[in-house]
Amino acid sequence: MMKPKETEISVVVPVYNEKDAVVKLHSEILKVLHGLNLSYEIIFIDDGSTDGTFDELRKLSPIKIIQFRKNFGQTAALDAGFKYADGDVIVAMDGDGQNDPSDIPKMLKVLEDENVDVVSGWRKKRKDPFSKKIASRLAATLRKFLIDDGIHDSGCTLKVYRRECLEHLDLFGEMHRFIPALLKIKGFKIGEVEVNHRPRETGKTKYNWKRGVKGILDMFSVWFWKKYAGRPLHLFGTLGLVLISISFFSGIWVTYQKIFLGFDLSDTFLTELTMFGFLIGIQFIIFGLIADLISKIYFSSTEDKFYKIKEVIYK
Repeated sequence: MMKPKETEISVVVPVYNEKDAVVKLHSEILKVLHGLNLSYEIIFIDDGSTDGTFDELRKLSPIKIIQFRKNFGQTAALDAGFKYADGDVIVAMDGDGQNDPSDIPKMLKVLEDENVDVVSGWRKKRKDPFSKKIASRLAATLRKFLIDDGIHDSGCTLKVYRRECLEHLDLFGEMHRFIPALLKIKGFKIGEVEVNHRPRETGKTKYNWKRGVKGILDMFSVWFWKKYAGRPLHLFGTLGLVLISISFFSGIWVTYQKIFLGFDLSDTFLTELTMFGFLIGIQFIIFGLIADLISKIYFSSTEDKFYKIKEVIYK
């Protein structure tokens, strides 16, 4: 697809079973974009909705609708939206109405005034259930320890990107939460601004413990990508040397107990179980990281994607 030069800003909104929210949200986005005096497009990605969301989207204009054949998840929807966006600046936001489109102008101002490549929203006063706030706080603490992307609220979908940030970015799993970290690894400058966070008025939250677990696993993937993607031998080699050293000194100690102290080592199954359990656990983690690296190489070097688009509608 050729990029129309007249498109200055694209707003990308993934939605899944948000029939009662999309009309109002589209109207709010349209009102804000009219006030910016910029050429624009509004992109909604229907992530396999089953509640009639797609039918509601078809009633709207102007709009670009990307319809998935089934539910592939928010990360896939954002990836598709980014790749079909024509704007020089791309705004991403949630489709449940909790992100406020009226924050877009001040985010664009920060993008220009601070000369950064990305502006991330910070939901400082979140309107979420207590349990979700606690889970987010714990995830933020772990994220800061592992990858430290320099922002308070990486999980906030409301972000503004310069187009060049996303041109060679491929998203997998639950990676949409870690886009600032991935871009920071590549040398892009990240900014942040407080944004309004509204209570959910319609529909149900799509976040659950399963997504939380996937997010944590993807966090380890980003950590690995940040520290060892270009030098995996430093990680695997260090672990190998540590394990060899442990085995060496353990062997010396066991030999000493057997020969000089006369210990019967045949009943020390707990020691063996602990040792083998630890080694197997390390192997699983390493195999997972290697598989993740291979997956990234495969999807970034081929035309294949892990999601399929049914149709794209221009109105």
